[in-house]
Amino acid sequence: MDTQEMIDLCKEHTMYTWSAQGDVSPLPVEKADGVYFWTPDGKKYLDFNSQLMSVNIGHNHPKVTAAMKEAIDSGLIYVFPGSATKPRAKLGKLLADITPENLNTFFFALGGAEANENAVKAARMYTGKQKILTRYRSYHGATNLCMQLTGDPRRLPNEPGTPGVVHVMDPEPYNYKFGDDDEEKTERNLEYLEEIIMYEGADTIAAMMIETVTGTNGILPPPKGYLQGLRELLDRHDILLICDEVMAGFGRTGKLFAFEHAGIKPDIVTMAKGMTSSYMPLGCMAISDEIADHFEDNVFWGGLTYNSHALGLATATASIEVLLEEGYVENAAELGPVMGEHMARMQQKHPSVKETRNIGLFGMIDLQRNAQGDPMADYNSNSQAMDDLNRFFRDEGLFTYTRWGSFMCNPPLCITEEQLRDGFEIIDRGLTIMDQYVEE
Repeated sequence: MDTQEMIDLCKEHTMYTWSAQGDVSPLPVEKADGVYFWTPDGKKYLDFNSQLMSVNIGHNHPKVTAAMKEAIDSGLIYVFPGSATKPRAKLGKLLADITPENLNTFFFALGGAEANENAVKAARMYTGKQKILTRYRSYHGATNLCMQLTGDPRRLPNEPGTPGVVHVMDPEPYNYKFGDDDEEKTERNLEYLEEIIMYEGADTIAAMMIETVTGTNGILPPPKGYLQGLRELLDRHDILLICDEVMAGFGRTGKLFAFEHAGIKPDIVTMAKGMTSSYMPLGCMAISDEIADHFEDNVFWGGLTYNSHALGLATATASIEVLLEEGYVENAAELGPVMGEHMARMQQKHPSVKETRNIGLFGMIDLQRNAQGDPMADYNSNSQAMDDLNRFFRDEGLFTYTRWGSFMCNPPLCITEEQLRDGFEIIDRGLTIMDQYVEE
């Protein structure tokens, strides 16, 4: 099959996400290895977004592919969810060992959205309450419920949806400000949140779900003290804390889980993406011992055909072992400041750069069209400038995502300092194009 036939058949017979199908121009991919992938005609790309912030250990790691082949050759690929298997036993024990001591029970799904769906089910069944607080600058998945948990504009065409979701502003809203420094932002946002709880009634709210570090909608690390303050506030009102670690988990921020930066213990944690480095679909909900005890005597009304899929679980175990044994979490922590230095250099050099931020190898650069800081593309929109930047990155062999007036910097955690520098060399040249769009 030649490249054009592959593209034509994909467009003719399959649907693409978040797109009018007539506007799709898919990137043909034939193979991938480490931090790179190639088109069928041999064009090489530096993967600066880990595909969807998910290929944390890099592409085609030999230890993981060998473990997958071994799992297939074992003769056990799939059995029904009510079975006990070695992959299920091994991954459950591994996760209990690497998560906080209050998290020892895990429910396996096929991705982050299913993990979040089941987290809401568990919270509602455990508490007997129905409402879920989430934030406007959030993304939690594309299923019916998760679209309503999501705060960003992709929610709007999917409304009306599941009732009982209450959205609140983040400590870092898109325009409004809670303050100028971390202490003020934390204090005022938590005051605001407590008032929302008063309006909604604490006795009606089962849980608050947050992305521990906001992902798609800004890559926003929480201000200092926020997670500790949120944990205390929710405890005081008997509301569970669900941390969505689908993007931020498994080393992305320089810690195994992003909530570790604050030293807190969530009641429920959801995971996916980096759990298998996307070598296989898998999601997971971790629940605290108190919640797990409740379901010893009460039915958990959730399930799916592929719960605890043996091949997926074996893949996750191998991927997590590589992540830990080869020091990729530490590499993300060490290269995070290096990425920050590259970003700061871009901001100093290019008038088109408004703001940069990262935590570990989880980063974003915001662009502006004037000295007043107006974004290069408005909220929930695109612009010719951003189209030009995206095209330049693709032409120059850098794969990442532009979104509204920003673009992402989320390479695999196995990246080297030299490869990181190569990526920012392309970004540097691309920003020179963006500078031409800055108004006098």
